[in-house]
Amino acid sequence: MSCGVPSIPSDFAGLKAFAAALQAENISLKSGIEARDDELYAKTLHIEKLKAQLAQLKRAHFGRSSEKLGEQVEQMELLIGEMEECRASDTARREAKGAAASTRREKSIPVRQALPAHLPRERVDHSAACICPKCGSERLTRIGTDEREVLEYVPSHFKVIVHSRPKMACRNCEAVTQEPMPSLPIERGIPGPGLLAHVLISKYCDHLPVYRQSMIYARDGVELDRSTMAEWVGKMAFLLEPLAECIGGYVRSGGVIHADDTPLPVLDPGCGKTKTGRLWVAVRDERPWASRSPPAVFYRYSPDRRAERAWALLKDCRGYLQADAYSGFKELYALVPSTGQQNLVEVACWAHARRKIYEVHAATASPAAEILLERIAELEKISVSDEEMKREIEAMARQSKQTSEAVQARLTEDGGLDRIRMRIRSEKTLDFLYHQSA
Repeated sequence: MSCGVPSIPSDFAGLKAFAAALQAENISLKSGIEARDDELYAKTLHIEKLKAQLAQLKRAHFGRSSEKLGEQVEQMELLIGEMEECRASDTARREAKGAAASTRREKSIPVRQALPAHLPRERVDHSAACICPKCGSERLTRIGTDEREVLEYVPSHFKVIVHSRPKMACRNCEAVTQEPMPSLPIERGIPGPGLLAHVLISKYCDHLPVYRQSMIYARDGVELDRSTMAEWVGKMAFLLEPLAECIGGYVRSGGVIHADDTPLPVLDPGCGKTKTGRLWVAVRDERPWASRSPPAVFYRYSPDRRAERAWALLKDCRGYLQADAYSGFKELYALVPSTGQQNLVEVACWAHARRKIYEVHAATASPAAEILLERIAELEKISVSDEEMKREIEAMARQSKQTSEAVQARLTEDGGLDRIRMRIRSEKTLDFLYHQSA
């Protein structure tokens, strides 16, 4: 019908036809609203399904055998974000048009978390009315105050710091004195420490290449050439190298080291594609047994995954090494001919074993795999509840418990081996467990 005010007929037949037309239009509008509600509800269900798939992919992310899984996670996150944006846009459009409330109960929005307490607060006080808008009286009494917090973002900006150093001349001996210029990371350069830190964080933490940073800074009217910032990054890498090596020495001096490596796409100029490098990591984290030593992480890049890379990273370590079953670590566990002892004792990783057992259980619902998962969960319950507990007591308890459970798990594997083999395609999971517990 027309958006203007329709003329109402005065005769009975006209009124009856007018009512029938209104009823038909009402049914049409109601059908349209219900169709949009159904579509929105279907989108919500689809988003929840994608979120469940994304959680499953993330759970398997660190145990993947193909880098395609990482790409699937990223693409699914983008897809979910776009669908949620579309859903919010449709909801806002409906609310703006004053659409009737949906008769179907949609999935509730997650409860809004409180804003972090460490953020600075800026208070805006709105003046109250002095006169009652209803009767005009001026006898108003405050009965309460409503407060609402709004999260705002203050865009980062550049500033110029001018170092002014007066020159002073002595009237007696004509000597000239002047305060020295404060030391800067790049002498005779324009960047301050804060700008250099921001460029490095943007490049290595936020994955913004310097050419993109150059375009971002140009929007603020600051022209910083890509080659200039690349030179800054190179000089900062040189200055920070002693600090990185110091962290590496601290990490590798610990009695228990966690080590692993991960693929890393690296630009290969002239080939039109990327090549695969490796990022090695060594972790020292003694908090699980109440150590007061702070945790630390040390990274090292290599162009390949040869065993000598693991040797170069961990050859000076002494104690225990917790890692996966990568064959490149085997040389580190070998006996030293001069002493007849190991520099590093292999500590099998239950997280890797648990992940493989979980995959078998999820695919086959194997009772034997379920029993293994339950017993591994019991191992993880062993933890330090008191900082004053002697480390030797806990170490003895953990070793005794793990030995007992490993024997029971081994027996369970032997008993359920034939049943599992009939239901899975590969025996890699069991072989992994045997090698780790041998």
